[in-house]
Amino acid sequence: MGAVAFVLLAGVAVGSALGLVLKRNPIHAALFLVVNLGTVAVFYLTLGAQFLAVAQVAVYAGAIMVLFLFAIFVLIPGKEETGPDPRRAYRLLALPVGAVLLALLVAVVATGTRGRAPAATAPDGVEAIARLLFTDYLFPFEVTSVLLLAAMVGVLLLARRREG
Repeated sequence: MGAVAFVLLAGVAVGSALGLVLKRNPIHAALFLVVNLGTVAVFYLTLGAQFLAVAQVAVYAGAIMVLFLFAIFVLIPGKEETGPDPRRAYRLLALPVGAVLLALLVAVVATGTRGRAPAATAPDGVEAIARLLFTDYLFPFEVTSVLLLAAMVGVLLLARRREG
């Protein structure tokens, strides 16, 4: 990766981290966290760790952020409503800009896969991580899922106590 791309990506990462810390609205802060986790995934891609990049997006930017937003909505009712949006006119631009981004994504995928045969097996790194995860580290993996479930139950109990 070039130095210019690295500096731009690092700027996005630092800016989103500052937005996360400085925003008072917890929903906006959570969205800045998603951007930061996405830039970390791109850093993983530049290092050649495709599995870690996908895991970063799927586990942290996906599942953990859903859990955070669920906790915010349950523990701070009404906080998600920020009032009328002064940038309402920009919503009209969302559909055409989204269509352009989708077209770019299709073009990148089409040119990236053209002339290349699909891989017959997974890379050795992914197989090694999967083998370790589901053999040697199976117990910690399952304990983590139980801890996340316990955290969700705790949030529900705290919310129920606040209401009653």
